[in-house]
Amino acid sequence: MSINRRQFNQFLLAGSAGLALGAAPQFAFAATSETPVRGGTLNWAYYPDPSALIAINTSSGTGQAIGPKINEGLFDFDYDLNPIPLLATDWSVSEDQLRYTFKLREGVKWHDGADFTSGDVAFSILRLKEAHPRGRITYQNVTAVETPDPHTAIVVLAKPAPYLITALSSSESPIVPKHIYETFKPQEQPKLAQTIGTGPFLLKEWVPGSHLIFERNPNYWDAGKPYLDRVILRVILDPAARAAALETGEIDLGANPVPLSDIERLKANPNLVVDTTTYAYSGPQQQLFFNYENDILTKRDVRLAIAHAIDLQKLVDIALFGYAQVSPSPISTTLPKWYDPSIKAREPDPKLAEKLLDQAGYPRGSDGVRFKLRLAYNSFLQPSYADFIRQSLATVGIDAEILKLDLATFLKTVYTDRAFDLVIESLSNTFDPTLGVQRAYWSKNFKIGLVFSNASHYANPEVDRLLEAAAVEPDEAKRHDLWYQFQRIIHEDVVSVDLVAAGAQIVASKKVRNFAPGAQGINNSFGQIWLAPDA
Repeated sequence: MSINRRQFNQFLLAGSAGLALGAAPQFAFAATSETPVRGGTLNWAYYPDPSALIAINTSSGTGQAIGPKINEGLFDFDYDLNPIPLLATDWSVSEDQLRYTFKLREGVKWHDGADFTSGDVAFSILRLKEAHPRGRITYQNVTAVETPDPHTAIVVLAKPAPYLITALSSSESPIVPKHIYETFKPQEQPKLAQTIGTGPFLLKEWVPGSHLIFERNPNYWDAGKPYLDRVILRVILDPAARAAALETGEIDLGANPVPLSDIERLKANPNLVVDTTTYAYSGPQQQLFFNYENDILTKRDVRLAIAHAIDLQKLVDIALFGYAQVSPSPISTTLPKWYDPSIKAREPDPKLAEKLLDQAGYPRGSDGVRFKLRLAYNSFLQPSYADFIRQSLATVGIDAEILKLDLATFLKTVYTDRAFDLVIESLSNTFDPTLGVQRAYWSKNFKIGLVFSNASHYANPEVDRLLEAAAVEPDEAKRHDLWYQFQRIIHEDVVSVDLVAAGAQIVASKKVRNFAPGAQGINNSFGQIWLAPDA
C-alpha cells in the first residue's frame, strides 16, 4: 500500500503546523490577482559578492537566492509548505516510508538542449548527500535512487526521513545536469558555461564584483513564463549605496538591502514596499559558536562567562533596532513546534562573568585584559552583531579582535583554515531542525572545507545519538522529546551562545509584483515576477 500525495501532505503538515510563519505575507504588492504584464528588466541589488551560485554543494545564501533562477527542484511550496509540482508532477510513498516514487515532468530540456531525465535526479540527490552541508543529513539514509525509466525516480531509504518532501525545493535541493556536473569534483562550483539548468532564466554573464545578467529562457517548460525579459543582479557592497539606489528607482528589489536604521524611512517612501514576513522555509537563527580547538574555550566556565557577558535583549534593541527576537536555544523561537520554551536566555551579569573567568584561571592582566580571541562573523550579517559582542566581552576583560572578511575569505578562514576562536553565524534552522540544526552539532558533520557545518568541532556521543534518532523518528511525540533532550544538553553545557532570530527585510519597488509567491520568499525562481507599468 502507498500513501498518496494528499494523505502524505497531511502527515507532513502535521509535523510543521507549529511554524509561526506561513500565512499570507505582510505586504500589499507581492501577490495580486492582476493580469501579469510581459517584458522588462528587473534590477536586483545583492551582497555579498557571490562566490557560489548553485546550492548543490553549499548552503550559502548566495546559492539559495541565485540558484533557483537557473536550477529547479522537484517542488515549489506555498506559504503553508504544501508542495507545488515543478520537475516532479506527482509522487507516492510506501507504507513503511522507505520508498519515495516521483513521476517526473516530460518534455523538459536543459539550457543546452539535452533532455532532463531521472538520471539527473539520481545524480543530484547523491551529490547533495555527498557534498551539501545539510544534504549530508537530509539524504544520509538514502541507499539508492532507482531510475526504472527516464521519467520515474525512486528514492530508497534505510530509515524514514519525515522531512524529505519539504527538502526538495529549488533552493535546498537543486536538480543539476548529470552530463555537466559529473565532469568536475563535488566540492567545485560550475564555471559560467557550465551553469545550466531547467529554470526560467539563462545565466548569460557573470562579472565578479560587478553583476550577473540572466535572460529569459525561451524554451522554458512552463509556457508563458517567465514574464521578465531579463534580470540584472547588481553587486552593491555599500549599504548606503543600496538604499540610495532603491530610493531613486535605480534598483527594484533587494533582501536585507539597507542598514536596519534606514528601514522606517523606507517604509514611509510611497514608491517602496518593505516586507518583513518570516517565510516558512527560513527558520532564522543567529549563533555564537566556539572553536573547541582553542584550549581556553574548552572550559565551561569560560563559555558560561561569555554567555553572561552578552545582553541578548540589548543586542536586539540596540544593535538590531528591534528587528529580531531573543532566541536562546539552538532551535529557533520561530519553530515553536520544536523549540523548548523552558530554555531562557542567561541573565546578563558582568560580575558573575568576571568571577567565572577568575576561577577558570584567567585573571585580568596589568592592561585589564585576560586573553585575546579572534571574532569572525558571517558577512551576510550586520556588522553591529560583532561590534556589540566585542564591546560586551571587553567589559569582562576579553579582547575580541573582529575579523572583517568578505564571504569567500570568511568561509575559508572558518571552515578550512580554522583560524578563528569565536564565530557569529547565521545557520538557518530551515523548516525542520534535522536539516538546519543537526549540521552544527553532529560530530560526523565536521569536515575540513565543509562550509556552514560543525564549525566548533564539537563532539558528544549522546548528542549524536539524539540527533540521529530525531532524524529518523516518524512518531511526532517521540521526535519532540528527542529534540527537547538535545536542547537541554546544548544549553546546559553552553555548547554555543544562541543569540537571536532575525528575519529578512525585503524592499521592493511598488511596480514589482509577486516577488515572494511562496514559502521560499525571495529565494524563488523569479518566474512569476512581473513589472506593473503604471505603478
